[in-house]
Amino acid sequence: MSAQQSQGIQTLLEAENEAAKIVQQARQYRVQKLKDARTEASKEIEEYKKTKETEFKEFEASRAGTTSNAQAAIDKDTEVKIDAISESYNKNKDVVVKKLLDRVVLVKPELHRNLKKVES
Repeated sequence: MSAQQSQGIQTLLEAENEAAKIVQQARQYRVQKLKDARTEASKEIEEYKKTKETEFKEFEASRAGTTSNAQAAIDKDTEVKIDAISESYNKNKDVVVKKLLDRVVLVKPELHRNLKKVES
């Protein structure tokens, strides 16, 4: 009976070892699948990033022309306004200086409107 028991025990130990090997292989397989999935995800992320960068550069390039055109229009408008202001200044400066000098030099002495005459 003891030989049969030892043979049964031996069979159980072998089955346990085989099960441990299968579990180990399953773990290695799972780890490998995770690594593969991470690698694949990284590749997809890089491809997506490159695609979006390309789209952004194309968008930026298409808008760059309108930006420079808008800047040129603003510069031209500003130049026109500066010329108009300079022309107005040159046209009216003599008149303004004369008015200021007249106010300072030509003083008409008169009583203030709030001052009441005191009757005696």
